[in-house]
Amino acid sequence: MNFDKNTTIGEILEKAPEKAEILTEIGMHCLGCPASQSETLEEACEVHGIDVEEIIEKLNA
Repeated sequence: MNFDKNTTIGEILEKAPEKAEILTEIGMHCLGCPASQSETLEEACEVHGIDVEEIIEKLNA
């Protein structure tokens, strides 16, 4: 699966649970929060002050 800025956190965790490590390493520690499940990667990065393009690159590597 290719991830983009519109992919939700829930989709990432469902389809590639091993990618959770990348998200927690950058400071997204609320992956289990029900609200985060429907949040897009772009929204989550915005809240955490993280460059979404950098994370997309890491997730798709």
